[in-house]
Amino acid sequence: MTDFTSNAVSTDLEALQLHLRSILASVPDGMIVINENGKILAFSSAAEKLFSYKAEEVIGEDVSLLMGGHDEANHQTYVNNYLETGKRHIIGVGRVVSAKRSDGTIFPVDLKIGEARVGDHYLFTAFVRDLSEQRRNELRMQEMQAELVHFSRMSAVGTMASALAHELNQPLTAVANYLEAARDLLDSDSDNAREILHEALDEASRQAVRAGEIVRKLRGYVSRGEIDARSVALAPLLIDSIALARISGDMADIPIDKDIEPDLGAVLADPIQVQQVVINLLRNAGEALHGVSSPKMRVAARKHPESFVTVEVCDNGPGMSDDVRKTLFKPFMTSKSQGMGLGLSICQTIIEAHGGKIEATPAAEGGTCFRFTLRQDTASGTS
Repeated sequence: MTDFTSNAVSTDLEALQLHLRSILASVPDGMIVINENGKILAFSSAAEKLFSYKAEEVIGEDVSLLMGGHDEANHQTYVNNYLETGKRHIIGVGRVVSAKRSDGTIFPVDLKIGEARVGDHYLFTAFVRDLSEQRRNELRMQEMQAELVHFSRMSAVGTMASALAHELNQPLTAVANYLEAARDLLDSDSDNAREILHEALDEASRQAVRAGEIVRKLRGYVSRGEIDARSVALAPLLIDSIALARISGDMADIPIDKDIEPDLGAVLADPIQVQQVVINLLRNAGEALHGVSSPKMRVAARKHPESFVTVEVCDNGPGMSDDVRKTLFKPFMTSKSQGMGLGLSICQTIIEAHGGKIEATPAAEGGTCFRFTLRQDTASGTS
């Protein structure tokens, strides 16, 4: 009986191993099995092609060998945090990260991780899909879109400049004519020269004020902007914004903690413009985290007592001085060598057009928090 049982167990194990080898040989995505210490236990044929390693070269090695960016240094910390707290950041959640081939080439992958508990230990299975071609296509589309946007902006700037020149031409010409007349009258011996001079200067002053009013109205028109405010579920909008911001390779592997209040409800907003604000704040945070050893961001949203919703985008970067913070939202004020200093100014314009406010404050954990408010849609019954 014992021999029969042993033979049966042996046969089952052999069948299981054959089945595992079959899976490793045929699964279309790269498949990597590791233990809780990060050691590679299995490496599929697709993973061999993807990373340019043979299975025997990596089995027993630390999985960080295959990682690029911040995950290479922080992977074991993520695993330890999960084992200690049970809080999932990457388990069961697909995300885009940077991977590293045997020659050191960094490339983007879609990563999904599953877990299995065997006795007192855990096994983690990673499924990896190469996104290089998808990224190239996205970049081509982005370049085409950027060209179209640039053309549209140049066309709009040209139209605005033409209109502004047309509107300002008349009062400025009048100012010049009146001042020339006033200059000539200074040398005149006419009895009524003083009275005419006074009238010419009055007219020049009125025309100068008119020119200033034209500029003021144009500035007000541009600053107000136009919004198509409607009832929008805020939580999905924020999740989509985070996903869109991650398209930037510089922040693809930076952890973003989402602290979004349950039953957040709807806000009255133009979804495209609010997305523009969130994406801009996330990308600014990503740039502030360059050189930070353990970068992280947080997007939080919660209801405010006075029919508003507060959204925060925080980072643990180096922070900023009070002087910098005071000028953040002024047009053409920037700390970036290639920046125009319009991003945060536009964000402020959009939020204020929605009836909200935006500000920057020091983050509790170091770094900076950008906080803005949006009006709740109290009529939707979700507030």
